[in-house]
Amino acid sequence: MSYNLNVIVEKDDEGYYAYCPELEGCQTQGDTLDETMANIKEAIDLYLETLSEVEKKEIIRNEIYLTNYEVKVA
Repeated sequence: MSYNLNVIVEKDDEGYYAYCPELEGCQTQGDTLDETMANIKEAIDLYLETLSEVEKKEIIRNEIYLTNYEVKVA
């Protein structure tokens, strides 16, 4: 079975930070974007292994909306 989950990646001074909003507490970091993406994939796989089928179905029903806003600063 496959799941369509969101991953948010943020860059900071130390490297990259990634998390999956649908999976509370599922987060990781890395020095490079590639490392961080590999780490979050592993974190998601391990997280999903701990869930029952019912819990997995509940996660899929969660909807997250992402949009961009242009903000003008005076």
